[in-house]
Formats: sequence, C-alpha cells, structure tokens
Amino acid sequence: MTQYDIRHEIAHLARVEIHTPDPDGTLWFFKDLLGMYETRREGQSVYLRGYEDPYQWSLKVTEGPVAKMDHVAMRTSSPEALERRAKSLKDGNLEGRWSDGEFGYGKTYEFATPDGHDVRLVWEAEKYRAPDELKSKILTRASKKPLQGIPVKRIDHLNLLASDVTPVKQSFERHLGMQTRERLVDGDVEAGAWLSSNLLGHEVAIMRDALGARGRLHHIAFYYGNPQHNVDAAEMFREYDIVIEAGPDRHGLSQGAFLYVFEPGGNRVELFGDCGFLELEPDFETKTWTMDNIDVVTAIGGTTLPQETYFTYGTPPLSSPEEAAA
Repeated sequence: MTQYDIRHEIAHLARVEIHTPDPDGTLWFFKDLLGMYETRREGQSVYLRGYEDPYQWSLKVTEGPVAKMDHVAMRTSSPEALERRAKSLKDGNLEGRWSDGEFGYGKTYEFATPDGHDVRLVWEAEKYRAPDELKSKILTRASKKPLQGIPVKRIDHLNLLASDVTPVKQSFERHLGMQTRERLVDGDVEAGAWLSSNLLGHEVAIMRDALGARGRLHHIAFYYGNPQHNVDAAEMFREYDIVIEAGPDRHGLSQGAFLYVFEPGGNRVELFGDCGFLELEPDFETKTWTMDNIDVVTAIGGTTLPQETYFTYGTPPLSSPEEAAA
C-alpha cells in the first residue's frame, strides 16, 4: 500500500494508561477537578472517561511506585486495517505480540517504538452506553456534562519524549500512516514532530528528551473546546494547590489554547482549550519551525515555558543526565 492508501488506517487516539504513586490524589484531580466519570475498578486500576469520550474509558489510572505512562492505544479504521498495520510493523522489524485486550477493548496488537514507548493498536471497542440518569439530550454526546469541577470533554492527544525524535516519527509515518503536520528543527536535528491521522493538528507529538532518556512521557492532553475553560481551570487549580507550569496561552505550533499542570501523582497534564488548526488539505505540506522562532512556537501570547521543567521534566522523573544514561 502507498502512504496515501494507509493514511486513514489509524482512526484516532483511544486511550492512555498512567501510573501514579498517589492514586487518591490523582483520582481526585481527574474526577473532582476535571469531572471525569469512573466506569470500572479492577485491582489497583481505575478506568475513567470524559463525558464525550465514545468508549468505556480513555484514561486508566494505576497505582505504581513512580509516575509514568504505561501504554497508549490507538483505534484502527477497520479490523483489516489492524491486521495490515501489525504486518507492516513486523515487516519493519518492530516486533510485537497479539493479546486479548482488556476491559472495553478487544484483540490488541502491542509493540514498542524505537525509543521504547509501549503502543497498542485496537479495532474492537465497546461503545459507552449511559444509564438513564446520565443520558444526554444531545444525541452526539455520550453522557451528560458532569456537575463537578470544570469537566473535560474527551482525551485529545499525548506528547512523548524520545532520545532521538526522527526514528520514532518515521515509525509512526511508515507503519501507522500518520502524517507529520509540523516539526521543530535545531540545526540538522529534529527537536520535535507533531503527527496526526485525521483532521486534528496532532494526536501524537514527539519531543527530544533534554536529558537523553528513552521512552518517557511529556504530557497527556484533554479537550475542553472553549479557551475560557482554561482560564476558569487555572483559578480552580490555584484554589486547590495544583501546580501550574504554564498558561493559559496559545501555542504558535498547532494554534491550540493550552494550560499545563501537574496532577498530584507527578504526571504532566495539558488542558486544551480548543482544537487549534484543523488540517483539511489532502495534499498539505509539513510546516517546519526553527529554534530562532521558539518563542512563537511555544506561546503566541508571550508566556515563557519554564526551561527548568518544560524541556527537561518527563515521567518517569529523572534528576540528571547521568541517571538517564544509567
């Protein structure tokens, strides 16, 4: 198949699992402050969804010794697409394995990126069916808007840290048909790439890990659909002692309205006020940013992303380049 043929074989980002050393604090953050619904508990894990997430869960919170991403899963556009993407990965020496899936999802293909991130592909996904008390009058909404916190609508994207951006980017392009919409270069080195398989500006981003570590998470992002909610959320976070890293503001890259915070377990979370730029052109050209425009890349409104955290902190957290290399 050509690159054009496989462009839509990945439909969208479906779910992310994170680990947290503070499960009570993390669940309080996502349920009470961000208004996510709990759909299941199993062992040390709790399954959550935003009120417009279409499936049983989009976020799995699991108790663990350190904050980190366990895995990310994307849904394919058909069962045949799942088989074809698995074959492409195997043919490209990115060996994986089939599994039976877990709550709400069926047959799964699991593989690791060249940097070690755990990625999974699924087709079978159980649609969320709201009980009578949560059924929305808005037919395109999977459940009522919650009455607690400032509720997020759905999962939006995630940003992975990598010791080398280019091989990870190329694996998503070659085997998953994802397209690089924008990228950031530092001389001859790719410092970041933002990819999507649908109209969104990006669903997966990859940024260079300043500590040289492999397979870490920069952030997961949830969608509001209204930039004012970022302002309201910032006030809420101040009141409840949630650490705000940067924002509210708007990125030049993606044009999305952002607010970055740290949930109590230590994982970085972005609140996306709107979807930013939508790519409607079938023959679009990748936009390349350079480091001399980094201020516009990061924040149109003048917010300075803190060097001491934004370009160095990821999960699992590391304290030094020496620890990353160990």
